[in-house]
Amino acid sequence: MASTVNQAFEQFLHYYVRIDTSRSEVAKSSKNNLVSEIKKFPDDNSFPLLHPDVSIDYGSFSRKTKIRPLDDIDLMIVLHAESNMRTEYSDRFEISVPATAHRQLALCNDGTNILNSIKVINKFISSLSGVSYYDKAVIKRNQEAATLNLKSYEWVYDIVPCFITAPLADGSTFYLIPNGKGNWKATDPRIDKKRMDYINSIQEVSVIEVIRIMKYWTKRPTMPTMKSYFLENLILNYYNSGVESSKYIDLEIPKVLAYIHNNIHKPLNDPKGFQGDINHLTYEERNSVQSKAAVDFKTASEARQLEVDKKIKESIVKWGSIFGSEFPKYTGS
Repeated sequence: MASTVNQAFEQFLHYYVRIDTSRSEVAKSSKNNLVSEIKKFPDDNSFPLLHPDVSIDYGSFSRKTKIRPLDDIDLMIVLHAESNMRTEYSDRFEISVPATAHRQLALCNDGTNILNSIKVINKFISSLSGVSYYDKAVIKRNQEAATLNLKSYEWVYDIVPCFITAPLADGSTFYLIPNGKGNWKATDPRIDKKRMDYINSIQEVSVIEVIRIMKYWTKRPTMPTMKSYFLENLILNYYNSGVESSKYIDLEIPKVLAYIHNNIHKPLNDPKGFQGDINHLTYEERNSVQSKAAVDFKTASEARQLEVDKKIKESIVKWGSIFGSEFPKYTGS
């Protein structure tokens, strides 16, 4: 129950949108334990050697834009390259393994020295299955990751093996991860994290909180759900376009809805420069999102005006029609 619009939004974010702090801390501790176990895997002479920088957090949990429920945590495990060579094709990378890298040679395509990313993931799965602590877990391959589902937690770990490249001419590096088909593809979660931190720092509002609440919005069964990473970057593009925000989320929501309405039909290129257009919605899905954004823009604008007119109860009711029954009800005189 809330007596002001700001109070309603804060309660909504606290109880229904943000990841609970205590669960986040448990997740971090569990993740650290997982990394500690993975560090032991090379003791088995058949498991690939690990890079000194063993793990990289990536995904929405690491960028703090994950919302409830905490259902997955992404983790990249960096393997030692052992003088591997990469070859880039239009749709993939291939990794060639030298004769001295015996552990990786065993994971190559039959009769070749081309490292098979599916075999690498399966090696993670077999090693995870050998950890007594995980003996009751569900462990399997899911496209580019080994998934670890511990019955004691509500989240699944997506564990992605990767290599960091040798520096390019400009000194930059990137990562190669499985592409789901046995080869490899490029990525670099450091770019996403740096971009998020920068754009969040230049705005008065918490851009992270805006992203969280709009992720809640898109997951409601009132429209096609936009992919988390796509929506995140759509909102980041808006706040990196020269606009100046207020510090209040409710003032920002109509602007963000208008931006979604005006841009949902346009391509959105991966800011890392690796994936091309990340707007994978169909034409019909884009139309549906656009229509919903238009309706909710009108409702949000009305809610804002009601607040200006001191009609707080009516304003909160309007916001509830956008975000659903979990949005706090009005309480006051």
